[in-house]
Amino acid sequence: MNSSSPLQTWSGTHRFTAPRLVEARAIADVQAAVRAGGPVRALGTRHSFNDIADTTGALVSVLGIDPDPVLDEAAREVTVGAGTRYGVLAVWLEQRGWALHNLGSLPHISIGGAIATGTHGSGNGNGVLATAVRGIDYVDAAGELRSVRHGDPDFDALVISLGAVGITVRVTLAIEPSYRVRQDVFVGLSWNSLLSELEAVTGAGYSVSLLSNWLGEGAGDIWMKSRIEGEGDGEVPETLFDASRDPALEPIFAPAENLTTQGGVPGPWSERLPHFRLDATPSNGDEIQTEYFVDRAIGAPALAAVRELRDDIAPLLAATELRTAKADSLWLSEAFERDVLGIHFTWKNEPEPVRALLPRIEAALAPFDARPHWGKWHAFDAERIAAVTPKLAEARAVFERLDPEGRFSNAHLERIGVRAPRA
Repeated sequence: MNSSSPLQTWSGTHRFTAPRLVEARAIADVQAAVRAGGPVRALGTRHSFNDIADTTGALVSVLGIDPDPVLDEAAREVTVGAGTRYGVLAVWLEQRGWALHNLGSLPHISIGGAIATGTHGSGNGNGVLATAVRGIDYVDAAGELRSVRHGDPDFDALVISLGAVGITVRVTLAIEPSYRVRQDVFVGLSWNSLLSELEAVTGAGYSVSLLSNWLGEGAGDIWMKSRIEGEGDGEVPETLFDASRDPALEPIFAPAENLTTQGGVPGPWSERLPHFRLDATPSNGDEIQTEYFVDRAIGAPALAAVRELRDDIAPLLAATELRTAKADSLWLSEAFERDVLGIHFTWKNEPEPVRALLPRIEAALAPFDARPHWGKWHAFDAERIAAVTPKLAEARAVFERLDPEGRFSNAHLERIGVRAPRA
């Protein structure tokens, strides 16, 4: 099915200029769209905030393809359609006694899109979502169905690929036995405690997020998700550093009814690891997002540098969220070869002031070799991207080899140096 209806990203931060939308219902539809010729890009749930998915040709949505999940218990893997939302797969796995190692804040995002842009979640010991990938099936520039598996020569380049080499149609993920999680909120953490005990704060639970507005001496609220391994496990203290447990938190950036259960009530991993319920509006839906990643070992001075801009940040801010991820070997991962602290900004929908502020934040983070989130707003150009992405040139070489005509390239990827410029 083709459509000429205007499309925009989920939060309205980018209106797609592509002249054609193909809503695939089967992998064969994706192949036909690619074989039709011209530029083409994959389209998922549109949770990116910039023009990374746009094209001058055809957008191909894979959301309508049957998820058709296939469970391989012996291998501890599940294979599923790339357009499937993480929350949908999570429910399916939980019903069968299996789980993923982590989930993002929003369970609404598509598996293929989240993986391709390096979307994460949190936890000092947890890799970004893409580290669970064991295989990818994708349609290449000739319209052929290709597969790449963990251990193959191009695997580390193709997992987080920004859609630069094909349209992913199925993904194989590592799974583990189901587990329970409790979610507790601690309020009143001071900046002094956070900056002096950053590693301990972020490592206090299986997955930890800190919500802040940057103002005053209070750093914000700790959202701690504790994994419950056995009977009697999962108890948490009433205080954490100088923060106190609050069973009835009033959220600072979203209605309480949209959030997953807090207050220390144990529940399935699928209903606790995300911040937001699958059947509710994610975040507040009228926002701009930005995120930068620094080596966690120097996270405290990086936060202190950003805090110098707090008076300019606060008026434009809905909330900042601090999260962590474990180092990995994926070439375009924000956590490539370093444990990271993610400094995330959910901005009010005020585009021009936000655009003006981003270069100042990036200048403050420049001494810390900050990397931007690929799918969110930033002001990095190709030179600055290359300076903080050690494997960028090697990844670009793989993409150019597999897609020499640039079928899956676009202005965004060429602007940041992920694909070679086209005439």
